[in-house]
Amino acid sequence: MNNAGHAPLGGNPRGSTKASESTARAIRKMFSAVAPRYDFLNHFLSVGQDIAWRKRTAKTLRRVLKRPGSNAADLCCGTGDLAFELERYSAGRVFGTDFCHPMLVLAKRKALRHSTLFLEADTLALPFPDDFLDLATLAFGFRNLASYARGLEEIRRVLKPQGILAILEFSEVRGTLFGPFFRFYFRHLLPRIGAWFSGVPGPYQYLYDSVSRFPNQQALSRLLSAEGFHDIRYVNLTGGVAALHLAEKPA
Repeated sequence: MNNAGHAPLGGNPRGSTKASESTARAIRKMFSAVAPRYDFLNHFLSVGQDIAWRKRTAKTLRRVLKRPGSNAADLCCGTGDLAFELERYSAGRVFGTDFCHPMLVLAKRKALRHSTLFLEADTLALPFPDDFLDLATLAFGFRNLASYARGLEEIRRVLKPQGILAILEFSEVRGTLFGPFFRFYFRHLLPRIGAWFSGVPGPYQYLYDSVSRFPNQQALSRLLSAEGFHDIRYVNLTGGVAALHLAEKPA
């Protein structure tokens, strides 16, 4: 899982509009199919690490979230778990956006105990004005964008100058012992377990395929720089199974 290439679905850096629309439809259909078991499988297949990663992400961003009147948005929010973690530290407003309606239905059910506002929207066409957000986050959603470049351009548009982008995503696993073990699990076991529990054969094979082609830590950092962000850094989580990338929109 360390290539700088891109997945068959998602991650077309500068694809045609027609290709992007086709990719978006396929991604939406796939996530709609797994929505009922999405939370359970996230927690089960990661042995609970996804919960810890989201908590770590929100805690890392608490300085921005605690600003009075701040606006933060979790993009590709799924069922809302990261948005709710951001809300814990927020002194302003937290939004969640996703273009998969069944995911948002689940998020809104959970939101009865929260103040996060959920909006149905594509990350390539966000419903926010220019220079609106202090913070934009994506947890395991950036990899699924039909165009990385267009997504980053749109995120840069809605961020305020010096606004922060945080991307939590699968990355290159490090370690001579843990690395081979995890790659075997991720390639051979996870797709089968995911298909068995979800009752849908494709999405968890897609998970492996898309992660295996996703830019590693250094390549994603270069992409962020090429698309106009600066002060780029990352931290590996669980030996690089996931990495949290942080970047800033120039003043």
